[in-house]
Amino acid sequence: MKTMKLKGIGKDLLGMALLFLFLLLFLFNDSLNNSEMLNNIPSALINVNTIFLSIVLEAIPFILLGVFISSLIQIYVSEETLQRFIPKNAIAALIPAALLGAILPLCECAIVPVVRRLIKKGMPLHIGVVFLVAAPILNPIVFASTYFAFKDPFSQTNTVLYSRMGLAFVLSIIIGAIFYAVFKNNSQQLRGNVPVHHDHSHQYEEKKPTIFSRIRDAFYHAVDEFFMMGKYLIIGAFIAALFQTFLNRDVLQSIGTNDYSSTMVMMGFAYLLSLCSEADAFVASSFRSSFSEMSLVAFLVYGPMLDLKNTFMLFALFKSRFVLVFIVTVTIVVFAAIAILYGIIL
Repeated sequence: MKTMKLKGIGKDLLGMALLFLFLLLFLFNDSLNNSEMLNNIPSALINVNTIFLSIVLEAIPFILLGVFISSLIQIYVSEETLQRFIPKNAIAALIPAALLGAILPLCECAIVPVVRRLIKKGMPLHIGVVFLVAAPILNPIVFASTYFAFKDPFSQTNTVLYSRMGLAFVLSIIIGAIFYAVFKNNSQQLRGNVPVHHDHSHQYEEKKPTIFSRIRDAFYHAVDEFFMMGKYLIIGAFIAALFQTFLNRDVLQSIGTNDYSSTMVMMGFAYLLSLCSEADAFVASSFRSSFSEMSLVAFLVYGPMLDLKNTFMLFALFKSRFVLVFIVTVTIVVFAAIAILYGIIL
């Protein structure tokens, strides 16, 4: 218990340190640019700082909006309410589940414990999987962030946005159907007695919650999620800035011009960066000049479905067989679908 508390404190301190560093760079950016100290700073580092700040500044408003709406859902929407909208028929429930996932602004890390709770309350496993892969992409916050990140003033068509949303909807249904075929309605894939994220709703056990207590707890959740997602955004933006600044341009060009190699690279990149789905579009758009559109869509579809941080969460909350099947299924289905889609387009 003590070790878990220390780890939690360490993560919170890391998050605060990263956010504090970002604020310093943002507040003193103009001073640094006009300072004589720049003469002694390599231009590459200045470029890293510029790219890093531009990515984070574009993404922060969507992070704030996403965590606030997510916290309201956490407090006000019960699992029972969601279950009422899901048909009893296993196959017929796939499409409504994907549609319902479209109104839940939850990132890939926030959705994992929610899905676990839903399955424990009786939701079929394959429907939980649909939520797991659909909700982090098919929601209004991600739609808006992707639209603004890839908005082209010279064109009315935002192909990256439509490809991302269309693929996420179709693939969530396909992945859910695969899991139904593999596991049927077997919900015994959960690990027992595993602690989940702190839930302030336990405060309501004895007395009816007041509007003030609900607002307070909504802000608690929003702050928790902001620090959790903010540090991943900052790490991801920093790595992306380093990647673009220091990677040999010839290597980048050779990878980026080949649709299939660049798709695999960007899927791996999405997995390792573990960006919040509400902000990953701004990181992806920073690679527009180096990577193909096909690979950018792969980055935007694969990352929210599966990344490093939610892999750890999945192994903690679900049995290993389920997680391994999930990893293999999502990876193969996403790569194959994008290759087929862009094979037809191209």
